[in-house]
Amino acid sequence: MYVWFTLLAGLAVLSFSFLKTVFPYFGEDCTYILRTIKLGARLFKYKKVKPFYSIVDCFLDAVQRQPNKIFLRFEGREYSYSDVDKESNKVARALRAEARLKEGDTVALFLPNEPNVVWIWLGLAKLGCPAALLNFNIRSKSLLHCFSCCGAKVIVTSPELQDAIEEVLPTLREQGTSVYLLSESCSIQGIDTLSDKISKASDQPLSSDLRANVNIRSTALYIYTSGTTGLPKAAVIIHERMWAAAFIQAACGVTADDIIYINLPLYHSAGFLIGMVGAIERGITIILRRKFSASQFWDDCRKYNVTVMQYIGETMRYLCNTPKKDNEKNHRVRIAIGNGVRTDVWSEFLSRFGDIKVRELYAATEGNIGFINYTSKIGVVGRVNFVHKAGGARRVMFYFFFFLVKYLNSWEEPVRNSQGLCIEAARGETGLLVGRITQRSPFIGYAGNQQQTEKKRLRDVLKKGDLYFNTGDLLQFDHENFVYFQDRVGDTFRWKGENVATSEVADILTMALCIFEANVYGVKVEGHEGRIGMAAVTLKEGKDFDCSDTYKQVVSYLPAYARPRFIRIQPCLEMTGTFKMKKVKLVEEGFNPAEIKDPLFFLSPEKKTYIPLTEEIYRAILSSEIKL
Repeated sequence: MYVWFTLLAGLAVLSFSFLKTVFPYFGEDCTYILRTIKLGARLFKYKKVKPFYSIVDCFLDAVQRQPNKIFLRFEGREYSYSDVDKESNKVARALRAEARLKEGDTVALFLPNEPNVVWIWLGLAKLGCPAALLNFNIRSKSLLHCFSCCGAKVIVTSPELQDAIEEVLPTLREQGTSVYLLSESCSIQGIDTLSDKISKASDQPLSSDLRANVNIRSTALYIYTSGTTGLPKAAVIIHERMWAAAFIQAACGVTADDIIYINLPLYHSAGFLIGMVGAIERGITIILRRKFSASQFWDDCRKYNVTVMQYIGETMRYLCNTPKKDNEKNHRVRIAIGNGVRTDVWSEFLSRFGDIKVRELYAATEGNIGFINYTSKIGVVGRVNFVHKAGGARRVMFYFFFFLVKYLNSWEEPVRNSQGLCIEAARGETGLLVGRITQRSPFIGYAGNQQQTEKKRLRDVLKKGDLYFNTGDLLQFDHENFVYFQDRVGDTFRWKGENVATSEVADILTMALCIFEANVYGVKVEGHEGRIGMAAVTLKEGKDFDCSDTYKQVVSYLPAYARPRFIRIQPCLEMTGTFKMKKVKLVEEGFNPAEIKDPLFFLSPEKKTYIPLTEEIYRAILSSEIKL
C-alpha cells in the first residue's frame, strides 16, 4: 500500500512538473480562473437577487460584522466602520433635509482627497442618489461643463476649492444650482454651509426604502474621462460596473486581512472604484493620503503595515528616483495594483523594493473589456489564458468578446476590406482593441453627450450590423497569449496619470491674443511615462508670439498636467483631406531644437512665462536637470 501511495505521489509530482514545463503559467492560470469564476458567480447572483444587493449593503454588512475595525486612516485620525456608517447617516439626513434630495437625484462632489468624499458618497448612496466625481483640478468652462452634463442640481465642495466655485457662481445661480460648502460659516451669497447641518443631524440608520428602486442597471456614479470632445465626458457607471471594478482587488489576491494605501485621486476610477469601493468589498482598512509623496511613501507603508499599494506608472518612477536607503525592502507590501509602468521602471522597482506582486491592469472607465496581468511577467498588461475560446486573435473572456483590428495612424480609422468590414490583426501584430457591445457587456456611454457616445461605437466590424466598443487603444497579443499595451490613438494623450483632451487645450490656446490656430498633441520625453503636451500654432496676422499672455491663458484655465510645455510656431497647419489637423509627423518630430527649424518655446514655471527652447534647455530636460 505504501509503495502504491509513493508511486502515485511521484506520478503527481512528475505530472505537475510536466505541466509547468509545457504550460509555465499553469498554476497562475488555474488560480486566476478559479477566482474569476467565483466572482462571476457572485455578480450573477447579485443580478438576480431581490431586493438588489448593492455596495452600500455590502458596507452595512461589514459594519455589522466588524463595527470597530478601522476602515479609514487619514492624517493621524482613524475612523472605524461604525464611525463612517454613522457619519454617512448624518450626511444623508442633512442633505435630504436641506437639498430636498430624493432617489435618483444627482449630486456633484467637488472635493479634494479627504475622508469627506467617502462618507458623503455613502450618504448619497443610502438615499439612492448618484454622485458625480468632479476633478478638483478643473476650473471655469470645464468645471461648468462637468457639472451640467451629469444633470446635477446640487454641488458639495470644500473651503479650499471655494475660489474655483466663486469664479463660476453667477452661472450656477442662474441655473438654479444649490451650492453647499463643508464649513460652519460662509458670507458668500449663493453658497450655503453644510458642516453645521451635518453635525446636528441624527446618526441613526436610514430605511432601505429610500433606495428601493435602485437596481443593478441604475446609475451609481459619473466619472469623468477626457476625449475628442475637447471637454471631459461623464462616463455613466452603473451598479453592475461598480461591482465588477470592486472585484479587481479580489481577482488580484487581496484578502480581508490586507491594508491598502490609496494616494491616487478619488475622482478617478482607479482610486475610487478599484481602491475605495474594492476595500469595502474586501472589508479591509484604507490608508488615505491627499496626494502622493515619494519621500514619505515607504515610511507610511511601514508605519501603517500596508500590504497593498496602488500605482500609476509615474508613481513607480518617482519611487525609483528617490535616494537609495538600506531599509528599502523593510516593508510588508506584497501586492501593487495599477497601470502604466514602463518595463525598465518595473524591473528597477522590483530590484530595489523587493518581491512585490505587480498586478498591471488594462481597462477604461467607460469600457466593456479589461485585462489583469496576474502572472507578474514584466511589461505586459494582461494574459489571455487557456480557457478562453480559440480563434486567431479573437477571444471570449467569459462573456466578453474582443479582438484586435488593423489600424493605420495616418488614416485614424480601422482598416476595412472590400466588404467594408474590419480586418483582424495577426498574432504578434499591433491592432486596435474592440469589444462587442451586448446586454452582458454593455457600453452605457456618456451623460448628456449622445454624439460622443456614438463616436465610441464601431459598427460593421465582423459582419454587417454588429456593434463594438472602440477602446481607442493599440494593443498586441503575443504567441504566449500575453497582452501588451502599445499606444493610444486619437486626440487624447496621457500625462502624469491624467488623460488630456487636445481640443480643450487648443480652445484655451486660441484665447491668447496672438494665436490664430492650435494643433495640440503629446510627445514622448525620455525617462517619463506617457506623453507631455505640445502645440503647433499659427499666429494672427501682424502678431508676434506673446509669451506672457499665452502663459497667463494656459495657467488660468488648464490644470498643470494639461498645460502644453512646448509650443512650436508654424506658418500654417497641415490638414487632412477631411480638414483634420495632421499630428503624426509632429509627434514623430518631437521638440528637439537642433532638428526643428520652426521657433520653439518652453513653459517655465520658475519664470512664469514661455521662453525660447534652446539646445541647453533641451539637454537639461533630457538629463532631468529640469523637472517636468
